[in-house]
Amino acid sequence: MQKILINGGNLLQGSVPVSGSKNASLPIMAASILTNENLELENVPDLVDVNTMSAVLSSLGVNVTKKDVNTNRLTLRYSDSEITIAEYDLVRKMRASILVLGPLLARKRHASVSLPGGCAIGARPVDLHINALSKLGAAFELDGGYIKCSAPNGLKGNKINFSKVSVGATENIIMAASLARGESEIRNIAVEPEVMDLIDCLNKMGAKIELGENRNVHIQGVDQLQGAVHSIIPDRIEAITYIIGGTIIGNDLKITNLNLEHISNVLELLNELSINYSMGENSIIVNQSEISDGIDINTMEYPGFPTDVQAQMMVLLSLGKSKSQITENIFENRFMHVPELNRMGANIETKGKTAVINPCKGFISAQVMATDLRASVSLILAGLVAKGETTLNRIYHLDRGYEKIEKKLQACGADIRRIN
Repeated sequence: MQKILINGGNLLQGSVPVSGSKNASLPIMAASILTNENLELENVPDLVDVNTMSAVLSSLGVNVTKKDVNTNRLTLRYSDSEITIAEYDLVRKMRASILVLGPLLARKRHASVSLPGGCAIGARPVDLHINALSKLGAAFELDGGYIKCSAPNGLKGNKINFSKVSVGATENIIMAASLARGESEIRNIAVEPEVMDLIDCLNKMGAKIELGENRNVHIQGVDQLQGAVHSIIPDRIEAITYIIGGTIIGNDLKITNLNLEHISNVLELLNELSINYSMGENSIIVNQSEISDGIDINTMEYPGFPTDVQAQMMVLLSLGKSKSQITENIFENRFMHVPELNRMGANIETKGKTAVINPCKGFISAQVMATDLRASVSLILAGLVAKGETTLNRIYHLDRGYEKIEKKLQACGADIRRIN
């Protein structure tokens, strides 16, 4: 089993490039099922989740090829296979695998997709996918841990109003409605940059999708979609992670290849904390900053503060001089990193869905364990400023969402390495 060792204290200097967005790549890859022509994607990150989605799509008849192992360009071509079952052994590895459900229904009129690991129809978000697709004419049943769905007469446009904002459900229904007969109006959609990137790609493929106001979208179904060439947007969560790294231990750390508009909500918060940074055209330079004032943060759907940055922000606020708090409004049980940060010297108390971050004297090295993707990177950030050697276990979470993170940090002066 691999581990990451970090000897903290080295200033982060130089330049670190932001990779393509994981959360934009996965639904756009699933969109390859909607056409028989080549979908060529650029700036696709080399991540475990991308490889998992490639395996899911390959099992369904999509030929996924990488033209050059040294580039981040994928070509996907659907063979119009009769296979419409996304098997448990693949889907269990990644919840985003459910994004093949909408495209399969639209193209093949039936599909069987294993429930994502640990999920059950009911209060879980997967019911939002099913309810929305049902409005387009699909029938569903749960059998042996699989969502089995069919639309023998094809999908038909309709008005859909999400009861709760959901990125995945929004992406699934938009892809399905693109090939449904007639018009669809979908209300209360997610408007994250990753959703907008999917819409941009689908329109390049010949879809007719128009964004309205107040989280509404209008879709005129078309008979077929064509191939396209599309470049994946930069990963805003990775960008913010490195910005926080520069804030806690940076010396003119330059983060490049990012979209500043996509992180404007977080930059506004950094302004409140008087963080020392300067912006370029597609870059930002960050310096180690002292945080005097506390702050209250609520995670919210975009354009609110992203839940995927909550763990990293705890590291930054722990080093401040005043008490702060973060309230998690998106996911349950997303404070599993708190005990590990406290092992490293943090003073964080959790009360329900709120975490109170008290100032600490600094982080100290420890043996810690990653519990999820964003938790794992928060422990790396803490390790970068901790005294002594920090050992991070269960790092497979990292490889799901951060491309070559230890190499990027090494290039900026960090003493960090991966061992077996």
